[in-house]
Amino acid sequence: MPQGAFQITQDGKGANLHASNVPVIDSFQFGGQVQVPALVSYSMKWQANGPFENHGSGTIGDAAAFRGTFAPATVQGSFSGRELGFSFSGTGGVNSKVGGYALLGREKNGRLLS
Repeated sequence: MPQGAFQITQDGKGANLHASNVPVIDSFQFGGQVQVPALVSYSMKWQANGPFENHGSGTIGDAAAFRGTFAPATVQGSFSGRELGFSFSGTGGVNSKVGGYALLGREKNGRLLS
């Protein structure tokens, strides 16, 4: 991800991810020998639409421990990619209050817990 591509809103209830023309390598088969340079762009916007709740398990120092605060959210996004002779693009969104699955939050895990 390019430097500065991910931003959290000042109130902590939203987040944005945006990058344009990120260079990647494309292959016609996963791990294939034929690889070509390509560019991808993406933009995502999350917005909390419910209260943040605490979740967690495990004990401090336990590698499997996990703690965080999460809220149901709405997310909208777009993406595109192109290489020589081929391109794709799409848009979409999800609202966790109407059957989708999107969360916004912060987490700590394992040895980072304190």
